[in-house]
Parts: sequence; structure tokens; C-alpha cells
Amino acid sequence: MKYLFSTFLLFALFILPASAETGYELWLRYHKIQNTELLNGYLGQIKSFSVVGSSATHDVIRNELSAGLSGLLGQPFEPSTSSKASLLAGLSDEPTIAQYLSESELTQLGKEGYLVKAISQKESSRFLITAKDPVGLLYGTFHFLKLLQTNQNLASINILENPKVDIRILNHWDNLDRTSERGYAGFSIWDWHKLPDFLDQRYIDYARANASIGLNATVLTNVNANALVLTPAYLEKVKALADLFRPYGIKVYLTARFSAPIEIGGLDTADPLNSDVTNWWEEKVKEIYEHIPDFGGFLVKANSEGQPGPQNYGRSHAEGANMMADALKPFGGVVMWRAFVYSSEEPDDRAKQAYSEFNPLDGSFRPNVLVQVKNGAIDFQPREPFHPLFGAMPKTPVMMEFQITQEYLGQATQLVYLAPMWKECLDADTYVNGQGSTVSKVVDGSLHDYSITGIAGVANTGTDINWTGHPFAQANWYAFGRLAWNPDQTAQQIAEDWIRMTFNNHPKTIAALSDMMMNSWEASVNYMTPLGLHHLMGTGHHYGPAPWVSNLSRADWTPVYYHKADAFGIGFDRSENGSNAVSQYAPEVAKIFNSKDEIPEKFLLWFHHVGWDFEMNSGRTLWNELAFRYQDGVNTVRKMQEQWQSVQPKIDDERFKSVQMLLTIQEKEAVWWKDASLSYFQTFSKRPIPDKVEPPKRSLEYYQSLKFPFAPGIRPSW
Repeated sequence: MKYLFSTFLLFALFILPASAETGYELWLRYHKIQNTELLNGYLGQIKSFSVVGSSATHDVIRNELSAGLSGLLGQPFEPSTSSKASLLAGLSDEPTIAQYLSESELTQLGKEGYLVKAISQKESSRFLITAKDPVGLLYGTFHFLKLLQTNQNLASINILENPKVDIRILNHWDNLDRTSERGYAGFSIWDWHKLPDFLDQRYIDYARANASIGLNATVLTNVNANALVLTPAYLEKVKALADLFRPYGIKVYLTARFSAPIEIGGLDTADPLNSDVTNWWEEKVKEIYEHIPDFGGFLVKANSEGQPGPQNYGRSHAEGANMMADALKPFGGVVMWRAFVYSSEEPDDRAKQAYSEFNPLDGSFRPNVLVQVKNGAIDFQPREPFHPLFGAMPKTPVMMEFQITQEYLGQATQLVYLAPMWKECLDADTYVNGQGSTVSKVVDGSLHDYSITGIAGVANTGTDINWTGHPFAQANWYAFGRLAWNPDQTAQQIAEDWIRMTFNNHPKTIAALSDMMMNSWEASVNYMTPLGLHHLMGTGHHYGPAPWVSNLSRADWTPVYYHKADAFGIGFDRSENGSNAVSQYAPEVAKIFNSKDEIPEKFLLWFHHVGWDFEMNSGRTLWNELAFRYQDGVNTVRKMQEQWQSVQPKIDDERFKSVQMLLTIQEKEAVWWKDASLSYFQTFSKRPIPDKVEPPKRSLEYYQSLKFPFAPGIRPSW
């Protein structure tokens, strides 16, 4: 009872901020259903609930149902012990539950899967939530509550779901000093100073939010790793978080700095083939598992952007990863080895480097190694074609890495719903095993029969009261979880569910907000990097446009390296006549990307250097089309402002005013991107700004003079 009571208090605390509507509740907003007829119908169907079984996760489920049903239905609900309760939750092998299950249902249920269904009986209807594992039962509980939140008809529900991906994980780029690299919602939520003795309520709320969308893992620390997190003092703190997360089905992972044997182990080398180094990692892994018996494993960034790695010792990525994997194998741990690499020498085309380094290593990694690949070949740009490594490593599990935090997409001042971007990548056809070989089939393992699968998202959480800075950035956290569970879900349905759970079920709200969200990504691409342009952002802070930057220590860090604007035209030639990056794709894809006439215009300047007067599908010249795309982006943001204004009566004042102010900022930033970019590119095109495109408000020199020492996500630079 002690655990149950304390957890109930935590849930009570979670819903307290509701009166202020700060956004702290995220999508777990258990406010009373406003539709009286629907509410009365639910009250007639759900009179009591019972959770059969005993574990820490069962206690969490009881408390969740109590809080959810009490809030949504407007009257107290406490757990019952009666097997006749109208809502019955329990594991499938419980006799009370098993009587309602068919052999087919039991066969279909996976370890983390769940079944939610209505049971018709003579006297009344009842509802069943079941699973083979307590965590699956928790997922089913959240799904049942979502049905109420989204005002669904319960009469004939029959929902059986299993996750399509094994490891569904958030990557926190959080540092031990509580700064968060590329974090735009305040400081890191991990208070290392107070841990392990002070367990912040926010940790429980974080775990609960993740479990509600099916996420089952978290990497606590930055990929630019600090070896200190592997020391005993920090492992005690990590253990406290792992213990707290365990009832929610969330495993803890850590980033491992490759040079840790030197920095905290006293060795003079980190060579992965050195026996002292191997022994050091084996002992360190044993120590971690003594603290955290279900520790997930390591995420490693090696030989990239100055991080140490096996190549420092003339070893391959596979040799480095395998050394760590061997240490983890006896405990069931895995290594997630990032494919985002920079060589010490500048390549002819940065977009080719990861494929060139990792494709030849296919089949040489241990079975408990996953190669973690960003969605595109450069670096989380507003739009990129899918990474050529997807489909190119059939013998090695390749997992997806998406960025939830909006490093290149407006950070925390812009409303950009990312699910359409992620879906464009997941739905892309690699053709490696013929038509239908989509990226999602690579990620879920079905294309190559991977033994383990994963999908990672760079987290956007912070200490801001609403977790994510921009209220609508919550939707990206939510959408990532939904797509990690099932990459085949639609961005539209996910958006509508989030709106219903986060704001309300009014048709006008759903229509206006879903339209805003579904158009927001394309708008941002248009006013930032239309037609396949990329890497045009400001240096260091990555805030705002700076396509003119050319004076950094490496050419492939500069925007001019990527857009290559000149008197003839603009774009990076990756065709067979250029860097030949197209050759890294399957022939069917390469043929399309290689042709200026066949390639989708959204990728034109990614793969081709195109003349300013090249005729586009619209009949306009490239220069005019580029200008119109920038203007279209601005116009869409202005429409979003109107749409938001139209739902004011349906939205609480605090969140309405917050989004209203942020949309004002977004409109200014969209205009800034348009004006600065066109002013600069016009110095090469020598062509006038076309009619119906607003001319730049300031001179190019003005835009080039802007400085941003206060930009978030990095340490200030003056």
C-alpha cells in the first residue's frame, strides 16, 4: 500500500497544473468530457474497474485508471476487487481474464502487445484490457483512456496491437552540467546534483508520458559523451532513475565515450583490440549491471566531430562496436553505433561519407550491434532524401535516428509538425529488394529479417513548464512515439488524436489545427530551403539564414559548399557527372535522382546544379520558382495565424496567447529567411524579384550583420 499511496499522490500532483492550462499535462489531459450525451453514455458503460494481479506496474495501472476515469467521467473511481467490474484489466494467463480470450487472440499477442475489447453479456457490456506482460497491460490501459479522451464509441471495440519496432528510444543530448545541446525548452530535466536522494516529480511524469505512447527506452546523456557518467558516483544516480522508470517499461541506456578507459580508467590507450582495454570495459559493464540489472546498453558517437573512436588506433567502426558488444552480450545489452561520421579529411561530398564507411562493414558487426542512421545523409535538414544506408546493410540491423528537437526547423519559436517529414522518409521506397522495399520495412526489420530493431528520436524535452518550449512541439514528441510503435500510421490521424487529447474534441478545433499542423512542415521547407537546398543556416547556433558563410575551417561546414550558387545557377551536383552520390542508391532510385527531368522537384537542387532559367513544372524559371516557394512559405504562416485566431473561443487563454505570440515570431522569421536568402542568391542570378513576391525589406548587408549570442541550445558566444 505504501507504493500505491505514494504513486497516487504523484498522479494527483501531475494533474494539478490543469487549472492554469500551462501545457504541463501534455496529451494526458484527463479533463471532464464536455459532451453531456457522450459522458452519460460512458457512465452507463463504465461503473467500476478492477485490475487483476500484483506488481509495481499493476499499481501504476490502477492509479492511471483511477486518475483517468475520475477526471474524464467527473466522479471518483477507485479500484475494485470484483471480477464483475465493468472494466477488467489483467494478464492473459489470469483465470479471470483467460475465459474471455480466444486461442487466436492469444497467438497474436506479442510480449509488449495488448488487447482492448468489448465483451457482450446478457446483463450488460463489459470491457477487457489484457496482455501477456505487465508493460503491455499498461500500454493497453493508455489506449483505453485515449478512446475516452478522443470521444470514441466503445460499443464494439476490438483492438489488438503489437509494436513493430523493438527498441523505441529517446536520445537526450543532455550534459552533466544540465545544459542541453540543441535543447530549446530550458535546461536538462535530470538534476544530477540532487540525485539519487531527491526524485523529482517530473521524472515520474516523463516516464508516464513516454509509456503512454509506447516508448520503452531512454538515453540519458549527450552523444558528445562525458566519461564521468560511467563512474560510481553517477551510476548511483542513474540507478535511481532506472528504478523509477522500471514500472513504466522504460530501460535506461548511456552514451559511452570511447576514450573512457584513459579518462577514468587510468589506461594509456583505448585501442579496442588491446586486452587491458577489453578487460576494462568488461569490468565496467559488470559494475553497471550490478546497479541496474536491466540496463539497456550503450549509444556511441565515435570518430565524428572530434569524438574519439577506434579509427584513432587504426581500427574499424566494427572493431570498436564489437568490443563493447562483447562486454554487454552476457547481460543482454546492445550497442547503438551512430553512423553520423566526419573523416579527418574533407570528402568530395559529405553526403556520401557514412555510406562509404559503413556499407563495406555490413556483416562484420556482432548480432547485438545496431547501426544508428539519421533519416538523411547530411544532418537533420528541413528536407533530405532518405539516407542511402537504409537497405544497404542487409546483414546488420540499421535503426532510424530522427530529430524531435527542431535544430534546423525553427527551434522553439516555430510551429513545425514533423510527422509528415518522418513519414516521407519512412514511406520512401529503397527498391533494394524490388518495389515496395520501403524505409519503414528496413526499420521494422521485415525487409532483411533483422533479429533486433530500433528507432531513436533526439528528445525535445526540458525544464520549461510545458516540457517542449513551443506548445505544438509536444505533438512531435507524441508523434515520434506513435510512429516508433507503428511506422505505418498516418501523420493526419496522429495529429487529430493529439489535438483531441491536448486541446478539445470540437470539430472546428480539429479541422483548423490539423490543417495548420499538416501544412507547417512544407511551409518551413519553402521559406528556409526550397527545391532541395540545404545547410543554409547560421553558423554554430543554427538559428536563421546565413547562406553566405564561407570562411570556416572546413569547407563542408559552410553553406556555400552545399548550395554552390554562381552566375549559371544553383545546387549541388550529385549526379553521375558530379559527386555520383546517386550511385549509393538502388538503380531504380538512382535513375530518377540522376535525371533533372524525372527527379521530384523537392530534391532537384540536392542532386543537381541547375541554371537560373531552367523551366520548372509550373512553367516558371528556376529563379522565379525559388522566389515563389519562399513567398508561399511566408503566406502559409500567415494563414496559420488566421486559423489559430479562428479557434480562440475554444482554447484556454494561456495557451492561446502563447501560440499567438509564437506565430507572430514565426511570421517574422519566415520573412527574414525569405528576404535574406533571396537577397543573397540574387547577387548570383542577377534577375529581378518576380511580381507577387514581396521584395526584401532590408539590404543584404543588414542581414549579414546580424548576430545571435542569445540563441538557445549552445553555450553563449559573444
